[in-house]
Amino acid sequence: MRTPPQLTLPGLIALIVVAGLLMYFEKSGSGGPSAPSPTASARVNGDAPGAFDYYSLVLSWSPTHCESPEGRDDDAQCAPRNGRRYAFILHGLWPQHERGYPESCPAETTWVPQPVIDGMLDVMPGKGLIIHEYRKHGTCSGLSPSAYYRVARTLYDSIRIPDRFRGPTNAQFLDPDDVVREFVTANAQLKPDMIAVACRGPGSRLREVRICFSKSGAPRSCGDNEDQRQLCRGSRVHVPPVR
Repeated sequence: MRTPPQLTLPGLIALIVVAGLLMYFEKSGSGGPSAPSPTASARVNGDAPGAFDYYSLVLSWSPTHCESPEGRDDDAQCAPRNGRRYAFILHGLWPQHERGYPESCPAETTWVPQPVIDGMLDVMPGKGLIIHEYRKHGTCSGLSPSAYYRVARTLYDSIRIPDRFRGPTNAQFLDPDDVVREFVTANAQLKPDMIAVACRGPGSRLREVRICFSKSGAPRSCGDNEDQRQLCRGSRVHVPPVR
């Protein structure tokens, strides 16, 4: 039987150093020199700020929201002191992947300054909505709150709301394709594959119209997130009147 080689002093020192490093990494729980930062983790999960494919501009039909349980306590939108009756409002601007979407991305700040809030209240009636949308979606744009809402305002202002949706006092019943057709007719820059209609609840009430834009702000075809078959499966959409 061969005698094991004797461990020299330099070899012993090297062994002690390696053992010490292994113990350090084990205690740190990282398995390496440092734990991954939140941004690095988000990048692996696809939720890194600015890492998305396109925007979905989400227009919410306010009467449907105000008929829902969530709308009962939403005085800012459903019982505003100024007496305004809302039809379509800007619900948000959502960064999207071609499939799936990022949300609540790491950001330097999620604080939305009051002047930014004040500048959006005419189309997003509710301070809570404005703050929520930046924290959940705006952080993934890679933009500051002021820059994000500047883009949202620009894209919203680029869309002309069709006349029949500007404040109807009577209920309407439309095919989802009719809603798309109305927006295409009112906006020459849009094509049907750039628009999707979402409905919900009893009678398939109109919930949202989503319009897709490139990261540079040009209208573009939508991704899988705006699959019409998933967003509204009914053949007729109930459009409640403004209240």
